[in-house]
Amino acid sequence: MKSRFFLIFAICALISCKRDPKNSFSQGTSISKYVQYNENGDVLKLKSGNFTYDFKKSQIPFKKVVLLNASMAGYIAELGAEDVIVGVSSPEYIFSENIQRKLKEGQIKNVGNEQKYDVEKIISLQPDAIFTNHIASFDNSYQLLKNNGIQVIFLDEYNEQKPLEKAAYLKLFGKLLGMEKKADEKYSEVEKNYNELKKLALQSTEKPVVLANEMYGDVWYLPGGKTSVANFISDANAQYIVKDNTEEKAMTMSFEEVFSKSKGVKYWVNAGSHTSKKEMLNMNPFYGKLDVFNTGKVYGIAGREREKANDFFESGIVRADWVLKDYIKIFHPDLLPNYKLTYMKELQ
Repeated sequence: MKSRFFLIFAICALISCKRDPKNSFSQGTSISKYVQYNENGDVLKLKSGNFTYDFKKSQIPFKKVVLLNASMAGYIAELGAEDVIVGVSSPEYIFSENIQRKLKEGQIKNVGNEQKYDVEKIISLQPDAIFTNHIASFDNSYQLLKNNGIQVIFLDEYNEQKPLEKAAYLKLFGKLLGMEKKADEKYSEVEKNYNELKKLALQSTEKPVVLANEMYGDVWYLPGGKTSVANFISDANAQYIVKDNTEEKAMTMSFEEVFSKSKGVKYWVNAGSHTSKKEMLNMNPFYGKLDVFNTGKVYGIAGREREKANDFFESGIVRADWVLKDYIKIFHPDLLPNYKLTYMKELQ
């Protein structure tokens, strides 16, 4: 996945953006350990990671926003609120057809990419808010935009490792965009579907062993045992190759280390966006030594891909139920005989 991070900023006059872990959000809505929000009189208080924000009720709902991450486009598209987007960065990575159409029609502007952002264009768009991940190396740029009256909201959803908590950011976007009821209904649908699918997966008596991700150079970035990938595999009633690991981030392993753990692996998932096994071998001939490559099944994440844009990292962030359904279809095909994969694609 290509995580894109971008600049931005926060206006102190309109929004108080400060690091203050002492604020209590126990009476509000908790999305996860990273994100909570509540209402206190005429103020909506938001805590996101190390940052807190105070929004006056007169400031919300936001009418014009700039997005600097494709994943955040997934939340807004799920709400059908694309009309509030006035600018995006790196539009080539955005899958949404509605957003792409609005870009072509000039209703949404391209504000640059992770190498260089068009600060003047962002200022000219006069957005109510800009949503982005926080990158410490861009703090000077955030300050520059802050000085020009631009407010920023840092949402590091990539830190979330529980699929339903990552999907629950939908409720926050609903709150900030004045679509709270629709967001709650959408999230409830995802949650209900997800939990029903988990129960369905348990009907299978087989619990296959699963390998995930791929190598980059000489290193295999294997998802830790507490990452979202590992949680999806577990919820789909399969056994992850390093299920006892406690990391919430990728583990680095050599091919030899992965090879030593790969005996009995039946499925290999999230094997990049390759088009075929032949292409994978051309990139790394070592793959041919794995039993799962030769006699098992290998799945990439190119089921919904258009040039550089991959919907697995956009709508797939929100629709945890669809992602889980894909995994169940892969590991226990008899449980979903008529379902066709959405994000995953078997490599031949």
